[in-house]
This record gives sequence, structure tokens and C-alpha cells, in this order.
Amino acid sequence: MNKISPFHVAVPVHDLNKARQFYAGLLGCTEGRSSEQWIDFNLFGHQFVVHLKPDADKSNQLHINQVDGQGVPVPHYGVVLGWQEWTDLAEHLKNKNVKFEIEPYVRFRGLPGEQATMFFLDPSGNALEFKAFKDLNSLFAK
Repeated sequence: MNKISPFHVAVPVHDLNKARQFYAGLLGCTEGRSSEQWIDFNLFGHQFVVHLKPDADKSNQLHINQVDGQGVPVPHYGVVLGWQEWTDLAEHLKNKNVKFEIEPYVRFRGLPGEQATMFFLDPSGNALEFKAFKDLNSLFAK
């Protein structure tokens, strides 16, 4: 694959301190610029920004689509990691007793696009997916 440019994504959160504890404390993201309304994080080399939206509907009713027999929350965001990096993160999250929406597993086993995946929520109910491919060239395989 060609070199991938960092993406930028911004999501709403209910509480910046809880977001900081989750993204910096749990996931190990370094913090960049911030204000009383937002925080920039380095999410595995990508610019990820949380914006304070304290009056957001805290029920965060996610839509669910079936993928490989699992209920995938929509919308969601995340990063494609290397296989070992994904494995290490999954173990770290399990050791921290993170509640998974979809436990770490390998989806599409033996098929094009086989991938390791896991889903969990941040404190504001935003769904995250982290995945890995043994062969990154199969990222868009059909």
C-alpha cells in the first residue's frame, strides 16, 4: 500500500475530563492543543479531536448493522493497526476490564478481507472499532 496520510476526525463528548482519562489514560493517546471546548489527541498517528457538547443526548442510541453475525454499532470510528499492536491493545483493554460491544475476534475467517476486530464505547457513548489485517493489502479485498 502507498503511504497513508493521517486522517482528522472530530466527535462530540459530554465531559472533557472523562474523555481525557479515556483517550490519554486508557488508550495512551498523547494530547496536543486544547481549550475549554476541545482537545486534540494523537490517535495512532491521526489527529483525533473531542469537542465538548454537554447538552448532547446522553442515551446515544446507536444503530446496529449485522456484519459477520455481529451487531456492529453505527456510526463508529477507529484505526487499522498492525497485527501485534492490535493484539497488545486487546489484551490491555481486557486487563483494564473494558466492556466490549463486540469482543476481540477474527472476522471473515478464511475469506478475502479476514481481519481482527473489536468494538467498545468511550464515556460519551461514541463507538470505536480497532482492527488489523495479517496482510494490509487485503484491506479492500472482495
